[in-house]
Amino acid sequence: MDDFEVDEVVQRALDRLTLLAETTTAMTSTLDPYAAVRRVCRILVPQLADWCAVDLLEEGGRPRRVSVVHRDPGILPVGGLTGMLPEVPEDPVGPLARVFAGAGPLLLTAGDIPAPGGTADPLHARQLELFEQLGTDTAVVAPVRSRRQVLGALTIGRTADRMPLTADDLGMVEDLTHRIALGVDNARLYRETQHIAERLQRSLLPTLPQAGPLRLAARYAPAATTAEVGGDWYDSFPLPNGSTTMIIGDVTGHDLRAAVTMSQLRNMLRGIGCDRQEPPGHILRRLDLAHQSLYPHATATCLYALLDEGEDGTWTIEYASAGHPPPLLVTYEGDTRYLTGGRGLLLGVDPGLPRSHAAETLPARSTVLLYTDGLIERRGEDLGHGMTRLRQHAAALAREPLDTFCDELLTGLTTEHADDIALLAARLPPAPPGRR
Repeated sequence: MDDFEVDEVVQRALDRLTLLAETTTAMTSTLDPYAAVRRVCRILVPQLADWCAVDLLEEGGRPRRVSVVHRDPGILPVGGLTGMLPEVPEDPVGPLARVFAGAGPLLLTAGDIPAPGGTADPLHARQLELFEQLGTDTAVVAPVRSRRQVLGALTIGRTADRMPLTADDLGMVEDLTHRIALGVDNARLYRETQHIAERLQRSLLPTLPQAGPLRLAARYAPAATTAEVGGDWYDSFPLPNGSTTMIIGDVTGHDLRAAVTMSQLRNMLRGIGCDRQEPPGHILRRLDLAHQSLYPHATATCLYALLDEGEDGTWTIEYASAGHPPPLLVTYEGDTRYLTGGRGLLLGVDPGLPRSHAAETLPARSTVLLYTDGLIERRGEDLGHGMTRLRQHAAALAREPLDTFCDELLTGLTTEHADDIALLAARLPPAPPGRR
């Protein structure tokens, strides 16, 4: 072997390592498996092939073509060639079905690629149509496999204008599909974990009372960037004396311990509130003492409020805050202001300190909003900007139905939020006849 041949072998090895590294980077740069494989296809074309396609098996076992890339984008029809594919047949005939069943990687030459229309297998027919549309002379179809499970298939093709794919390329394709499979599998595991965490979190949240003229609504949104349970919570229940509680809180941490602490704090507060029926500041102090005994190293915020209707039909709110963001009052006319009284330290800091509370008379048809800090906080931004943004959004929604009010707040304020969000809203009834 002369120096030129040695240099050529070394260059091919370097090109191969570069391609594998770029594929690994593409698959680990996002937790969206569809976006990841599209990036991989753009890397493989034209370095390795004239075109590339990736098909992933959906939850029910049906394949979806998630990416098709060609060196000449004009060849692809408007909208591309992606979408759901026919079902995988029980008796695989075509190369794609065989790969979904675990075979491969398979090398296809011109003689192995007949014209479309000669097969009764819809999946094979669709693959042959793809080969014809993209001008395929040779192709490799390889399984995307992880943990002994086939997740999909990678197909690469070359036209007659380029050196054909050979058996020497199969090892390279296997290495590529291994990296693709790891990325797809990790993304799916993350998504499953996120769904489990969200279901657990939601199972710990209560059903709101809907009795009388006061309307209540609540929402919970898990963090968009994590797959962990958190400590955000809300609660509302009627007291024996007729008051309606509005409670929201946030236990420090994003793990199972925080979720368990959150659930137990909520239950303790229910018991204390129903048993004592005292002003909110006193209730939070009792909760802080119990919290310190049971969870001496944990901190939490909490806002405890009581809504009461007077004999003349006026509504009042009495509230106390343990380090929690202030409630937002939104009038029917769209005026907004934060209720900033009754402030105190977080739970778990100094339970011996007394706690104050505040009271306000509420306008008819107004909305009281409690929320956790994930609704207003943005990384690198002053908290005041988030609070102003919340006021502006809430003012625009002042006359919307309460469910719409909550949904639109989440839609408008929670793009890629890095923390869990809980919110609880109460809508007061119109004033009784004879009182404005």
